[in-house]
Formats: sequence, C-alpha cells, structure tokens
Amino acid sequence: MTGKPAAERRIGLLNGFAAYGMWGLVPLFWPLLKPAGAAEILAHRMVWSLVVVAAALAVIRRWAWIGELVRQPRKLALITVAAAVITVNWGLYIWSVNSGHVVEASLGYFINPLVTIAMGVLLLKERLRPAQWAAVGVGALAVVVLTVGYGRPPWISLVLAFSFATYGLVKKKVNLGGVESLAAETAIQFLPALGYLVWLGSQGESTFGAEGTGHALLLAATGIVTALPLVCFGAAAIRVPLSTLGLLQYLAPVFQFLLGILYFKEAMPPERWAGFALVWLALTLLTWDALRTARRASRALSGRRAGARGTTVPPGAGGAVPAAAPAAAPSGEAEAEAAAQALETKR
Repeated sequence: MTGKPAAERRIGLLNGFAAYGMWGLVPLFWPLLKPAGAAEILAHRMVWSLVVVAAALAVIRRWAWIGELVRQPRKLALITVAAAVITVNWGLYIWSVNSGHVVEASLGYFINPLVTIAMGVLLLKERLRPAQWAAVGVGALAVVVLTVGYGRPPWISLVLAFSFATYGLVKKKVNLGGVESLAAETAIQFLPALGYLVWLGSQGESTFGAEGTGHALLLAATGIVTALPLVCFGAAAIRVPLSTLGLLQYLAPVFQFLLGILYFKEAMPPERWAGFALVWLALTLLTWDALRTARRASRALSGRRAGARGTTVPPGAGGAVPAAAPAAAPSGEAEAEAAAQALETKR
C-alpha cells in the first residue's frame, strides 16, 4: 500500500470521504420521501437497489458468481439471513430518522464496533486485549447512563448496532464482493418488496403515483442512494489502508449526530451528553489500540523481512506479533474484500 502513487491515495481518500459523507448525510434524504411511510420507503429501496445493481453488473459483465452461489445452498441460506437482518436495519433506520430519532440512530453506529467485538467474544470465542476489554466495559457503562437519560434502554441504537454486527458476521462467512453481495440480498428482498408495493397500491395507499412525478423519482432514487456510496467505498478500499478506512467510518455517525442536534434540533440533556462522551471514550481506546497493534505488526513484519535478507534489525524494530495482528500486510484486492466484509454499507 505504501508503494501506491500519491495520486492513487488521494483518489482513495476522496472516495472514502464521499462514501462515508453520503452515509452521514443520508438523514437529510429520508424526510424528502414523506408522506410515504417507512415501510413503503423500505420496499422501494429494496426494489430500486436491485435495478441499479443489476444495471451495474450488466455494465461490468460480472455474472459468473451467480451460478456458483446457486450451487451452494449454505451460502444461499446465509445470504437470506443477511437480507433479513439488513431489512430490519434499513427499515428501523428510515423510521427512526423520519420519527425524530436521528441522534439515537447515530449512536447505533457509534457503538457498532463495540458490539462487533462483544459478538466476536461470545460467538467466535475471540480473545481480547486489555484495551479492548476496557473499551467494551466503558461502552456498557455508556448504555446504562443513556438508559437513565432516556428513561428507557436506547433500543433504536441497540437494534441498529446488533443487526448490523450480525450482518457483518454473516457477510464474513459468505465471502462475496460488495456489489455481488448487495445484488444477491436485494434479489431475495425483491419479490416480497414488490408484492408489498402492489398490495399497497391495490389498497389505494401507495404514494408512488399519487404524489406527483417528483415524489416518484425520489422514491426511485433510493436505489442510487443505496448503491452509489458502495461504489465509492469500493474505490477507496483498494487504494487506502484498512486503518484509514477504520478511522473514516466514524465520519458517518459524526455527521448524523451533528445533523440530529444542529439541523433536526433534537434534545441533548446532560445525561445524554455523558452517555455519548463515554461512547466516544470507548471508541478512542479502541482506535488507539488498533493503531498501536497495526504499528507493532508492521515493525515485526519489517524485522522478519530484514532478517530474511540477512541484514541487521535495528533495536526495537522487532517484537512479537499480537495474536490479533495479520501475519502479512494485505494486498489491495484482499484489503478491499476484507474492508467490504467488515464495513460494507448499511444505511
């Protein structure tokens, strides 16, 4: 990755900012679709996303994966689970934004890395470093503080975080590229979504044709709103390190949080500020630990390469590779795939 030209890295950074910027600003889009309800918006998102992704696949002529997927019932089952989980995530996010819960929705994506780590411990029996344990503990304390502040558990945040963490876990096992995976998931969503829209129209409750051409075009644009950030993300993932993408991912919830308090004027009493402050402390610990681990792994890899060439390793350049560190620096393609599995679009 260090060998990539500076221009390539700049293009990657711009695409990364564009992807996470669009995900962060998407709360401005969903209210434009009123008077359509969250369920109708969700159904249109599923239908039009498949149309957009199918068009993209037709342009790049990438169809071979479909036959391979159809011959693997286990993968198809996992894709179905992923489609169901992301349906919950998308639907709740749209509803929360249009119901005045933008700040609480942003919290879900702030705590998502902590939930992912917790699920890794509980389901995959992963071992955590002390800083990761501290981050998870501080995050749990934040949920308690926010529960007191809201007078109830922050269920919107928790459902968004757990649904997307589950989605990421399933996607890791499926191991499909970003565009292909979105195509497979929306293909599963397509018929139920289309059936719901047809039923809604038969009841005279559809807004697609009743609110004018502009409204219909906005509903159709949900496919572009879903797919375009993913395209930008894919362009970023092959050009910048995963550590950079890991930092950029916080742009989206930061933008959503700022929109919630500055644009949508949602209330932020002191106890909510305290809860968010604890979440941000936990994420700071997590990010610091990840960067430190990456640096140690890089030094250890450089030491091994220097040793293999028969050169002397400077003092302090070596050291053991932490258990969670990769054995070698990933290539651009592997980095893109790993990033797509871990950080793929959900909003």
